[in-house]
Amino acid sequence: MSNYTRRLLKFKVVVAGAKDAGKTSLIRRYATGKFHADLLSTIGVDFETKKVSTEETDILLNIWDFAGEKKFRILLPSYVSGASGALMLYDCTNKDSLEDLEEWVKIISSVPNSPKTKLIIETKYDLDDLREVSKEEGEEFFKKANFQGELIRTSAKTGENVEYAFEMLSKEILKNSLNNCPNCGNLYPVEQKFCQYCGRKTQ
Repeated sequence: MSNYTRRLLKFKVVVAGAKDAGKTSLIRRYATGKFHADLLSTIGVDFETKKVSTEETDILLNIWDFAGEKKFRILLPSYVSGASGALMLYDCTNKDSLEDLEEWVKIISSVPNSPKTKLIIETKYDLDDLREVSKEEGEEFFKKANFQGELIRTSAKTGENVEYAFEMLSKEILKNSLNNCPNCGNLYPVEQKFCQYCGRKTQ
């Protein structure tokens, strides 16, 4: 194995969805392994990092968490630019959150150089008895959105499928977003205009 394949790759990912869909809880559970029931709503944008190791490389995910309130959506396009992946969340106990997701998908898809990898995540799976969005409705939305991977049902409270969701995102990004730098030969995310190793322009 050549040396550069084990070098750290850095990917920017965004997490979007309706207010109270569980975005921050999912990210914190993934980053810290803990569930916090008393998290305040995100104001604007929040940020976490987490290192992921695959068989071939190490990945540093820079995770951007966007507030779900409509007044903050104007911020989204500027932060989405250059992102390699996006997790789009809806809350299975809130039907409005699935309808709201359609607007988030449109916003992210309209951004020039938008993420090539997008996954749909269902949150609060531990509250299945309070479900407002049927599993069939979730699957139908997933197929209509034509995203990668599969519809992943998660619970930040129990930890179910949280690691799996980000692992799936990382694997799909590796499939969709890597190119060899024409200057130094190292792998870099195609969404970025400059190589993260040599710093030279790639496009």
